[in-house]
Amino acid sequence: MAESYVKPGNQEKGWNDPPQFSYGLQTQAQGVQKRNFLNKRVPPPQLDGSQVSLPSGAPLPAKPLSPTLPLAPPPSTVVLPARRLSAVDSTALSASTHTECEASIEDVMGLLDWALTACRTTVKRQVCDEVSKRLTLFQEMWISGKLSSPVKKRMYYLAQELKKQNWDSADETHRSLIVDYVNEVSQWMVGVKRLIAETRNLPTEVLNAEGPSPKEDTTQNTQ
Repeated sequence: MAESYVKPGNQEKGWNDPPQFSYGLQTQAQGVQKRNFLNKRVPPPQLDGSQVSLPSGAPLPAKPLSPTLPLAPPPSTVVLPARRLSAVDSTALSASTHTECEASIEDVMGLLDWALTACRTTVKRQVCDEVSKRLTLFQEMWISGKLSSPVKKRMYYLAQELKKQNWDSADETHRSLIVDYVNEVSQWMVGVKRLIAETRNLPTEVLNAEGPSPKEDTTQNTQ
C-alpha cells in the first residue's frame, strides 16, 4: 500500500535541504544489493610462446587491422495498438475508483470501533479508553478537513486489513503513514498502533464472536 514518490526539501530550513523519500522508496532501497566494481583488479596480458622479444630500439610490428563488420540496421519502430480493457479489468478499475470515492469516516470508524470493542473483553479499561480518545481525535480531524486524501485512503485500507486479521499488512500501512505524513497523523496514530497490537493478541474466538462490521450487518439484514 505504500506509495513511491519524492517530496522536495523544505525551503524554509535552507536552500540545500535534502528531499524526502517516501516509505515505499526507502523499503525498496533496502532490498537492493550494492555492488562495487572498483575493487576488482585487471589481470595482466598473457604472453604465449609465439611472441619473440625484440631488441631495444627496434620498432614494434604493426598490428593487422581487423576486418570492418557491417553495421546492423537500426531496429524499426513498431507501434502496438492500445490494449482494450477486458471485462475483468474494467470491473476491478471501477471497484477501485468506487472504493476511493466512497470511503467515508463512518466506514473507517465502524471497523476501528469493532476492533476496540473486541479489545475491551480482555484489555485493561485504561488502555482502551486512551485508544478511544485517539480515535476520536482522528475522527474530528477527518471531519474538519485536516487530513489529506492519501491519509484517508491508507486509513481505509488499514481498517480493512485489520478486519481481515492481516496484522502485518495493517502494521506496514501504519508505519508508512508515520514516515510519509507525520504532521497529520502524529497526534492520533499512537492509538491506532496500540489498537493493532492489542487486537493481534486477541484469541480467534473473541474476534469471530464480535461479528461483522455495522456496514456488513446492514447488508445482511436487507437480504
